[in-house]
Amino acid sequence: MTTGMAAGGDADPALGPTQPPGVPMRRRARLAARALGLAWRADRRSLAWLVTLTVAGGLAPAAVPVLTGKLLDTLAAPGPGRQLWLLVGGLAAAGVLVRATATMSGFAAQELERNVGLLADGELFATVNRLPGLRAFEDPSFQDRLRTAQEGGGATPSQLVTAAFQLAQEAVTLVGVAGVLVAYSPQVAALVLLAALPGLYGELRLSGRRVAVLAALSAVTRRRMLWAELQADPQAAKELRLFGLGGFFRQRMLDERRTANTAERRLDLAAARLQVGLAVCAGAVTAAALGYGAARVLGGELTTGELAAAITSLVAVQVASTTMVADLATLNQSLLLFARHVDVLSWEPDLPAPSTAGTVGPLRAGIELRDVWFRYSPQHPWVLEGIKLEIPAGQTLALVGPNGAGKSTLVKLLCRLYDPDRGRILWDGVDLRALPLDQLRRRVGAIFQDFMRYDLTAAENIGVGDVAHLADRDRIARAARLAGADEDLRGLPDGYDTLLSRVFWQPGADAPGVELSGGQWQRIALARALLREHDLVILDEPSASLDAQSEQALHARFRALVRGRTAVLVSHRFSTVRMADRIAVLDGGRVTEQGTHAELLALGGTYSRLFRMQAAAYVADGTAAAAAPGIAR
Repeated sequence: MTTGMAAGGDADPALGPTQPPGVPMRRRARLAARALGLAWRADRRSLAWLVTLTVAGGLAPAAVPVLTGKLLDTLAAPGPGRQLWLLVGGLAAAGVLVRATATMSGFAAQELERNVGLLADGELFATVNRLPGLRAFEDPSFQDRLRTAQEGGGATPSQLVTAAFQLAQEAVTLVGVAGVLVAYSPQVAALVLLAALPGLYGELRLSGRRVAVLAALSAVTRRRMLWAELQADPQAAKELRLFGLGGFFRQRMLDERRTANTAERRLDLAAARLQVGLAVCAGAVTAAALGYGAARVLGGELTTGELAAAITSLVAVQVASTTMVADLATLNQSLLLFARHVDVLSWEPDLPAPSTAGTVGPLRAGIELRDVWFRYSPQHPWVLEGIKLEIPAGQTLALVGPNGAGKSTLVKLLCRLYDPDRGRILWDGVDLRALPLDQLRRRVGAIFQDFMRYDLTAAENIGVGDVAHLADRDRIARAARLAGADEDLRGLPDGYDTLLSRVFWQPGADAPGVELSGGQWQRIALARALLREHDLVILDEPSASLDAQSEQALHARFRALVRGRTAVLVSHRFSTVRMADRIAVLDGGRVTEQGTHAELLALGGTYSRLFRMQAAAYVADGTAAAAAPGIAR
């Protein structure tokens, strides 16, 4: 599924192993081919231009040493005549061609990078959105790889292709100028090329370390951005100022920045040492070649023009070989980064698709949970243990119990955001795992306890409940009325078109949007859940943010909200719970009691105790034990 970093090797106490990730050469070849295919699909025209410019840009520099040498010899000869001006024109043309191809190649590469980035990001998040469950999003390894893929995925494929073409261009140049140098001295040519090998080894090793450090820093970067965003978050601003937490999170942010700086500094020092060593090596080779050439000129074996051509070729070979080494390192780094991009694209879904095609029909009989067990990972304790429940079609089941009892987890299983570790959940007798997931979810609507507050308009905040009807204002308004949000939304500055955010500007307005109260947001989330004609409606703490009047209005509308639908209601408010047809008490991941409100009160168990405790808050003299039954009725 994924390829982790190799164990051992260089390590940083704050980052863990920073050894280059192991990617076999065969896989690197496949990655290169895949990147080329991506570039071809994204922008064939720019890719074709790069091929053409690569050839032209590679041949032009190779002509410069030859033309320079001939020009000098022509100048030294008596009566240079017309040939001199042809050589001058040829050198000028070669110079123009070198600069023009470089400029045009740069533009083609940038255009290719933009279009490849667009395609790569589209494919990356298409994969992310295809992940059916929640496990990947709760996996730090996935989050780190996703961040690395985001940072390098859009640019990396085009950089990989560009580096490959630059290598090809430099190879053409190197062959051309090396030919002149070989004619001057095969020994010097061999020495210059051999001197490039230590640089190649060092740059390749360094590029691998860069990718390993980037991967190791992914979690550090995510935490740094979290602390930074928290300090600028208007939602968090209240507590940060009340409790004086700004300095605390600022220090956390700076600590993460220092960790990253330390790792990057080590890389930069290693790169600087390598470059200094290579410069000394290149200087020694140049001095030896010049001394050898000068001796041959003095001995009459070479003309001044031939020496000039040789020196120009020597410099060109050194530049080309050095650039090739750097581009090979870039190519290697791009391949390693692209491997992490591909890892995300090939991340295995945590929810298996049904083996046979089928359809999800309207809920007729109901939903049944048979001996359902669940935990978030093998390292975590069981959250649900042997749950057995039936939810007849058209009825409402309420789930109550202390925090951590497993109520919200059960809701996630009903939405098939997770699969049970043991047992089955049946929809009209068919296991949810045997049903097409997209069809199943179109029949389920939910308002979660931690519902989203999108930086969109009021209409869009409701319309995303069914994007196929995002422009259907009548349908959106009907859902808002059913949820009790219509009056509030019509009273906003631009009605349903008001932006519900203060961190962005209202489109076409001179001021930012507006922020709503918690209760208003909750009604919008409820309207979003009701936009579709669902068979199963899940209401997780639907009255948590409502005031007493709004809660009473919700109770009055409750039957209309769930009319013709099967509903699951999760709430700590027993005034809301008692509206359900049946009530199940969860405690410690198990169903400990089931029945109607009256039956559970008569049972005198957990439900009765919790109900009387809550009812006591409404009794002035604290005699809830006697008053509670009357209140219940």
